[in-house]
Amino acid sequence: MTESDHASRADQPQLCEVGPRDGLQNESTLVPVETKVAFIDALSEAGLQEIEVGSFVRPDIIPQLADSAEVFARIRRLDGVVYSALVPNRRGLDGALAASADKVSIFTAASESFARHNIRATIAESIERFIPVIEGAHQAGLPVRGYVSCVVACPYEGAVSPQDVADVCRGLLEIGVDELDLGETLGVASPHEIEALLLKVGELEPLERLTLHLHDTKGRAAACARHAWTLGVRRFDGSCRGLGGCPFAPGAAGNVSTESLVSLFDEMGHPTGVSLEKLNDASRLLDMLF
Repeated sequence: MTESDHASRADQPQLCEVGPRDGLQNESTLVPVETKVAFIDALSEAGLQEIEVGSFVRPDIIPQLADSAEVFARIRRLDGVVYSALVPNRRGLDGALAASADKVSIFTAASESFARHNIRATIAESIERFIPVIEGAHQAGLPVRGYVSCVVACPYEGAVSPQDVADVCRGLLEIGVDELDLGETLGVASPHEIEALLLKVGELEPLERLTLHLHDTKGRAAACARHAWTLGVRRFDGSCRGLGGCPFAPGAAGNVSTESLVSLFDEMGHPTGVSLEKLNDASRLLDMLF
């Protein structure tokens, strides 16, 4: 690979599509397996680098994703696309391994109150719980993403300090997480707050290795993504048609739409390689449901 090829890749945003998991889990409508499979297959055709297919949690907690094993079994996998799954514990990891997921994600929060509401554990307890998950994933050759929710604000505690986020990130890195995903769960951040967050977490991990997961409650997600890019962030989560929200964060709007991220980076001269036309094709598969 030439030096110009390396430079080109460094200037290409990497998008992870979280709509099939983080998007659909917050919708009251149960989406049929056939529709989910068609949706994910259409997303694969759009040129996305990674798609979060589902999660292996107890079906009574998130019934919308109880069929994740079947969805994994039926999707058409394209070479070069990573198909990932969220897992809460070792049992969830076993489900992801049986489904041949390419990557697994674990999740905690930078707010103690949110952690207790969302995963029914303290932050320290959640990190301890993840150790066998990470060990098992690595033994199977799978990378592990660590989600940290409420990196700017919490619905129960208010503002969350960048130092608190960095402390949680340090704990995840110490137990072997391969990549960090910073979740701005409430969608209220300003570019200035995103900068303060990234500068602090950037003391632990290079910014180009971090993933930013934005919501768009205040309509500032695109501005935050733009500013994060100028600071050095190259990985972003998006959700087709802005699906999502958070069941434990009342009032939080959906994830930043993948379409808006693609348009943003195209306009900035840093194309993602993702087709807006094919994203729209994927979105239309859900028109009868939402």
